[in-house]
Amino acid sequence: MAKNLIGTEWLDASDNAVIKITNPATGELIDTVPESTEEDCAKAVQAAKKGQKFWAKRPMHERAKILMKFVSLVEKHKDELAKLLSDETGKPITEAIGEIANVSIGIPAFCERAKHEYGNMIPAGQEAGNEYTLQYTVQAPLGVVVAVIPFNFPSDLFCQKIPPALLMGNSVILKPSPHNPLTLTRYVELLLEAGVDAGAINLINGSGGRAAQALAGNPGVALVSLTGATKSGMETMKTASSNLTHLMLELGGNDAFILDRDGDVDLAVEETVWGRMYNTGQVCCASKRFLIHNSVKKEYIKKLKDRLLKIKRGMPSDPTTQLGCLVSEQAAINVEKQVNDTVAEGAHIVLGGTRNGAFYDPTILDGVTKNMAVAKDMEIFGPVVSIIGFDDINEAVKIANQSSFGLCGCIISRDMNNAMKIANQLECGGAIINGASFFRSFEMPFGGWKHSGIGNEGVMTTLKEMSRTKTIILKNVMK
Repeated sequence: MAKNLIGTEWLDASDNAVIKITNPATGELIDTVPESTEEDCAKAVQAAKKGQKFWAKRPMHERAKILMKFVSLVEKHKDELAKLLSDETGKPITEAIGEIANVSIGIPAFCERAKHEYGNMIPAGQEAGNEYTLQYTVQAPLGVVVAVIPFNFPSDLFCQKIPPALLMGNSVILKPSPHNPLTLTRYVELLLEAGVDAGAINLINGSGGRAAQALAGNPGVALVSLTGATKSGMETMKTASSNLTHLMLELGGNDAFILDRDGDVDLAVEETVWGRMYNTGQVCCASKRFLIHNSVKKEYIKKLKDRLLKIKRGMPSDPTTQLGCLVSEQAAINVEKQVNDTVAEGAHIVLGGTRNGAFYDPTILDGVTKNMAVAKDMEIFGPVVSIIGFDDINEAVKIANQSSFGLCGCIISRDMNNAMKIANQLECGGAIINGASFFRSFEMPFGGWKHSGIGNEGVMTTLKEMSRTKTIILKNVMK
């Protein structure tokens, strides 16, 4: 049975309650983890506060060296980790292998950036009255960072949150998804093996948001970095406000995919498959609303249908499988209901629309109009392509921007002037030209507008977000 890590101890929940972790494709019980109580969360914060004091005393080069050792340990155990990730998440083994491999891309980038965060100097005489005074900035740790990680890309988001927090001298309480916490539990074990100090990394499990909110409301927590649903983000923001706790929120999305009249239809089809079917559609920045110019809509639908029929569906453990199952049967039931509700509003199913347990077939919905829920704020977290026809590109932009979400968006067009114009008009944090909205490099600042989040994650930005700026003033030192 997997346990929580609080300071130096691997512990059960204080009331011994557990969460069952099952393979969504087979229903097989894999393991159990603690269902943490508020008492467990409070103990974790105390342990993290204590551990942070020791960890922060380590120089930057030592912290980076330890994290690079962690990277080598992940590489050593990559096959075991990929199998575990696939089993507990339901994503195809090939996708799991790729996600584990990203550890060797993301973490070294953060380490190199952190070692080159030099601060800024304000020379003497830049301002009247400061002719003899020097000023310089340093980045100081925030303290205890709570990292709340969702089920869809646990390894990737671990890399976006935990390494930068540790590099900047913070301690971390990792709160994984209750659906698939086992790969991240193994990561915590490897962090300790790599040399991270006791208390600098802690692990708290829990379901239903109870543990996350208990941590967010604790005055000993300095920052909550949460990736999840907008509802969860808003609840966390409300909870954290009582202590003015810092927040980084990467939330939901209902990204618009625009194919203009001059766009490459074959490219659009391939990008649709990439941008909507990957991880069975369970991607925050997946393209979800497909705005297709009516002059090419018939061709697009025909080619997309033919392409989707060629996708190999099957058990996630099969290396030839291209589309696995959703993270749970309930997740598939939710997608099924959303599709049925959209059909009840007047859309019709061109392909798919059927469910078998946690598996949901690739689905095309045509006849979607701008007034339907799916064209606004209903985010379908599954392999569903909802098609909205348009005649005027300005109308397409209006439909794209009518959503309260603003994570990413994209435009497919051969006219680069047109593409640049549309990309700048989209109200979202990332705009992709001639590609699906599903794009996230470790280097880029990734974050949403509107109800899609607060703050930006990435090598360019996270280190500053997970630290605070202090200015040191050497008054009259130049006299």
